[in-house]
Amino acid sequence: MGADADARRTLEIDLRNGLARGELELHYQPIVDLRTNQTVNLESLIRWRHPERGSIPPGDFILVAEESGLINPIGEWVLRQACADAALWPARIKVAVNVSAVQFRRANLVDMIASVLAGSGLSAERLILEITESVLMQGTNENVETLHRLRKLGIAIVLDDFGTGYSSLSYLRMFPFDQIKIDRSFVGELSSSADCAAIVTAVASLGRNLQVDTVAEGIETQDQLVLARASGCTHAQGFLLGRPCRASELDLTGVGGRRSEGEAA
Repeated sequence: MGADADARRTLEIDLRNGLARGELELHYQPIVDLRTNQTVNLESLIRWRHPERGSIPPGDFILVAEESGLINPIGEWVLRQACADAALWPARIKVAVNVSAVQFRRANLVDMIASVLAGSGLSAERLILEITESVLMQGTNENVETLHRLRKLGIAIVLDDFGTGYSSLSYLRMFPFDQIKIDRSFVGELSSSADCAAIVTAVASLGRNLQVDTVAEGIETQDQLVLARASGCTHAQGFLLGRPCRASELDLTGVGGRRSEGEAA
């Protein structure tokens, strides 16, 4: 236990220093509209290039960032960088940024986001904030009010990892989400599990009746893509459609992916 505590303290110090030294970077993964086969959104995904340990996945440091309070400056940096990058993209492309429940405790969250948008020149209608059910589970009334304030700015709100929590359906009544992302644990077994296929179809039907778009996450095979479309999902995201890459490597001419070698940035 002592060794684990020491390792976490070391990671926290490294992360604090890494933020100051510019070791964090954003990669973007396309979200494709299955009705047009066009990339319409790009989700920002944080990466940490540690000078000694190499690439550290977010799963290894986000929890430490949340527990130490570093998630607030890191989250603000992500938002500023994502909005600055998106301001250079075609107007039809929106950018999605993940916001944790810890960030929602920040009293000036809405003002900070409005300030970032103004500074970047990106219109609020091109920003998407992705939240999980944990945002609604902690301080429900206050957080729902914050979501409504963000919506009034023109920002779209997405419920991420749908189906993995405890009360997903009740949360859909609390707030009119713009989009529901169906968790990859269901999408990954579309072609092998009748239960998962039934769940994806049911969620897609629910979204259609609520007039909410549904995104199938974790699409890695052609079969999964075909089944997601047949199930009624309106959008899809996954390695088959485009792997996360730096902004300079994006191909925004159609379905997502990297630029081909030799293509101008």
